[in-house]
Amino acid sequence: MAAAEGLAAYRGVLRAARRTFAGDKLMLTESAVEIRRRFEEHRGLAPGSDEAARALSDAREAAHFITHMIVQAQRAPSGSFVVKPEKVHAGATLEVPSEEILSKLK
Repeated sequence: MAAAEGLAAYRGVLRAARRTFAGDKLMLTESAVEIRRRFEEHRGLAPGSDEAARALSDAREAAHFITHMIVQAQRAPSGSFVVKPEKVHAGATLEVPSEEILSKLK
């Protein structure tokens, strides 16, 4: 993985996690650890290789997913949770996998 591209992708995923999990210390810490672990797994990839390109693409996709598909719930004074989607979440949909799709993954 080219150092500059890898660093930019790493920072992008961290930035997405910080925005999404703002105020949730546990999720901020755990997501940073997981993001670091994933990038360390790909540290030795050759710049320009197919694997490096795939890893960079996965990182960009992860940043997009974290930003657009995850909404952090806040605990209300009543004890229930309130979800407040932001403008970036408008129109976001997630396809629920069918049995056919799940069977292909096995």
